Amino acid sequence: MAEDEQKLVEQAKTDQQAFGKLFDIYYAPIVNYVLHRVGDLATAEDITSIVFFKAWHGLPKFEWRSVPFRAWLYRIASNEINTYFRQQKLHPSSLEALFESTGFEFPSLLNIEEEYSQYEQMLEQHQDFQLVHRLILELPIKYQEILSLRYFEKKSLAEISVLTGKRVGTIKSLLSRGTTKLHKAFAAHKRLHP
Repeated sequence: MAEDEQKLVEQAKTDQQAFGKLFDIYYAPIVNYVLHRVGDLATAEDITSIVFFKAWHGLPKFEWRSVPFRAWLYRIASNEINTYFRQQKLHPSSLEALFESTGFEFPSLLNIEEEYSQYEQMLEQHQDFQLVHRLILELPIKYQEILSLRYFEKKSLAEISVLTGKRVGTIKSLLSRGTTKLHKAFAAHKRLHP
């Protein structure tokens, strides 16, 4: 696979169709990564467009080393996310917006108690997810990146090492400290807002 990827990357330096193939392969993973970092689909798509625009323009200078092409894309994405956070003030989504985006409908009168119980569970899960996402965004960026790759993207430590250029030991340390900070912030929030 690495040889095929390397060949395609070299071809893409002068061939738009080859770059289109790279786009088709990597668009979904990159937009998914960005989405988990920023929490808004439209913003994630905008940032991902910038990532591929920069990749297209930077590709002639890209040199194949021990780092795969996808790691280069993730690094561009991380830089763009960091730029976005520096330029924006974060406002977590409201529950109404969440319900609008998911197509939530209020329960019918049939089996109202059961549906109400399901609704409460779903609402609590969404609230906890939103809280965790917001708390991750409040952590320093070095923790945000590693936590997102590990828990949202389900990347192994070795993959995170390749994608970020950090040693596995550093990643373990960042994961441990970041997770501890996240747990403390979550527990503190739950104590203040039971």
